[in-house]
Amino acid sequence: MPSLKDLRNRIASVKATQKITKAMQMVAAAKLRRAQAAAEAARPYAERMETVLANLASGVTGSSAPRLISGTGSDKVHLLVVCTAERGLCGAFNSSIARLARDKANALKAENKTVKIICVGKKGYDILKRQFEKDILEVIDLRAFKQVGYVNAEGIAQNILARFAAGEFDVATLFFSKFKSVISQIPTAQRIIPAEIPTDAPKTDAVYDYEPDESEILETLLPRNLTVQVLRAILENAASEQGARMSAMDSATRNAGEMIKKQTQLYNRSRQAMITKELIEIISGAEAL
Repeated sequence: MPSLKDLRNRIASVKATQKITKAMQMVAAAKLRRAQAAAEAARPYAERMETVLANLASGVTGSSAPRLISGTGSDKVHLLVVCTAERGLCGAFNSSIARLARDKANALKAENKTVKIICVGKKGYDILKRQFEKDILEVIDLRAFKQVGYVNAEGIAQNILARFAAGEFDVATLFFSKFKSVISQIPTAQRIIPAEIPTDAPKTDAVYDYEPDESEILETLLPRNLTVQVLRAILENAASEQGARMSAMDSATRNAGEMIKKQTQLYNRSRQAMITKELIEIISGAEAL
């Protein structure tokens, strides 16, 4: 049985940890408000962009369709863009995204496809390098961005577009976690090249004449749409990360409280047993005299 000093040290250590987890929970709650507002503000623009692309894409067919819609005509080489966080202590947030990407990569390899990976965020790289280190092309450090914005997402999108133009891959898929609530984040895989054109986009009876024609407009809009989707993924991830961290730190704080309670009870019982033992020894000695 541990001594009273050991028990006091344990209780003090757990209390210090509880203070840290409580502070991290409060910081995550403060950051979550801003991150959630940014993610929710980006959704309507991204969804409207998809609707516009759907209307434009309906007017182009065959060879007139841009390569970002029609693709290369092959699906032998797949690029997986895995967006995760730079830090841990956020529950299963990072591992759930990496697991979805790992399952996708394993399924593609089982079909004899070539897999290439770009990790946006250090934690995704730390998880995936154990199995796919040779397939990882690049790791993008989000800590280099003081504040994530359109410019940062554009840099990532231009990197992907340059690789596509160089013929390094045929299909690109973006992995991120969509924010739903503090306790619910949904790991999501979205194909970005060739662009996924929603078939359930709202239809209109209006007839539009485009100047220039649809294919020229798409040549400009499609790269911008890729940037918008990357930005949306990063913003969704930021909100999901803070929500997951807030939930994880809340659980850790409550677990620390339960541990303190158990250790305190054990300490009191041990202390009472020692006092009782000493009293028995004193009484026995007195009776012997």
